Amino acid sequence: MLLTSPHITTQAQDKFPAKQVRVVVGFPAGSATDVATRIVANQLSQEMGQSFIVENRPGASSDIAAKAVAGSPADGYTLFVLTIANVINASSGKSDFANIEKSFSPVAMIGSVPIMLVANAELNLRSVKDLVTAAKAKPKAISYASSGNGTAPHLSGELFAKVAGVDILHVPYKGSSQAVTDLLAGRVNIMFAPASTVLPHTKSGKLYGLGVASPSRIPSAPDLPTLSESGLKDFESSVWFGLVAPAGTPLNAISALSSGVSRALANAQVQDQLAKQGVVPIEGDPKVFAGFIQTETKKWTAVIKEANVQM
Repeated sequence: MLLTSPHITTQAQDKFPAKQVRVVVGFPAGSATDVATRIVANQLSQEMGQSFIVENRPGASSDIAAKAVAGSPADGYTLFVLTIANVINASSGKSDFANIEKSFSPVAMIGSVPIMLVANAELNLRSVKDLVTAAKAKPKAISYASSGNGTAPHLSGELFAKVAGVDILHVPYKGSSQAVTDLLAGRVNIMFAPASTVLPHTKSGKLYGLGVASPSRIPSAPDLPTLSESGLKDFESSVWFGLVAPAGTPLNAISALSSGVSRALANAQVQDQLAKQGVVPIEGDPKVFAGFIQTETKKWTAVIKEANVQM
């Protein structure tokens, strides 16, 4: 089980932080995770009286950055932005990915971008029920795009197929841009994508929103039902992220950082900035975050195994 206590020491230290803190993101500058992290890091600098500098180390679905931080000094001054991508990597069972449980101590959850199910507007699909009916009538006739094998959009599609009892055709791309382009052109039928990526197209009428994979409806699309409301019980999927520190980081540093994130997320300006990026703030202390990681790992491990997903 993933717990915080085995990775935390209580050795006495001066008040934390006493110097600049480095926050490593495993995705390029300008990505959704990067932008949201910078918003929170800027507020943390104000809350904690020291600079929080964001560093980008993209590659291998964030695994390069994960391994770099895992090998850093466990003093609280180098943090990693753990995301669903890292949990999916770890859930694949491949030993060459960073081991989340052994390598990190959870610090705090930050937020998520809900996954949204959309269809090409020219298709006669106006609800999840329509989609399920069409998919059951003609197995593999409905194609769904993703930003690549083993990504959150891909596994959301596999989870949908499992829960709905349908057989749909996965069409992977090298990124979300080309996937959305082909969806708009009608070369693929549907897509599970971060809401912030496809909402502009649903508002323009080029794509039709069928549902959102969040516990409740989202403010940016209040009329769009959740997938649970549409008959897919407890269907949840999002591109989430939070802060972790190298295993063995002292308790006082973990506690100070967790409290700082909590204060940052409570700031009205931060909430407004995150909302503009389509990010839903999620406050969660180390224990809550550890439990969330466990739940996500269990869910995606089952999906990967049952669908025989090749990373």
